[in-house]
Amino acid sequence: MSNIFIIISSFLALISPIIYSRAILKGEAKPHRTTRFVLLLITSLTTVALFAQGNRVAIWLTGVSTLQSIVIFFLSIKHGMGGWSKVDILCLLVALCGIVLWQITKNPVIALYFAIGADFTGMVPALIKTYHHPKTEVWIFYTLDVFAALFSLLALSRWTPEEYSYPVYIMLINFVMTMFILKPKLKHINY
Repeated sequence: MSNIFIIISSFLALISPIIYSRAILKGEAKPHRTTRFVLLLITSLTTVALFAQGNRVAIWLTGVSTLQSIVIFFLSIKHGMGGWSKVDILCLLVALCGIVLWQITKNPVIALYFAIGADFTGMVPALIKTYHHPKTEVWIFYTLDVFAALFSLLALSRWTPEEYSYPVYIMLINFVMTMFILKPKLKHINY
């Protein structure tokens, strides 16, 4: 059963950047450049860390996320927003410090937690942008990643913090982004 969940997780994570890339090219989404750069670094290094610790479940999600990050980062250069504000630069520096600490530890488990911390710091500019400009993002991209992470969790055979930390983080951060995007629509729902 876990193989089916891994396949579903990977499939959703592969579909989401196609949908997002299309939205970017149509002008419906404007990814944050700093966030996309940090995410490219983080997902690449997280994949390497998970491989080093022998993780055979979450590595599929991170591997697909790395491919996703490459495509979206390059699209963000031309079609994105932000990149040089004080908050952007501060978040980039903090994320880079997290990456350096991650690499210094040489411990894959500790490295994973530094990666998650750096990833979150890198997401801060996108969270701020999306909160203030929800129409610059598309909710389906983030929602698909929520479900990709959920199916990655369902595929786990061992429930240790090293195994579930990354998928839980991915699920939560993408859920928050989805809520920020849908916030204006949710305000207009009458009960």
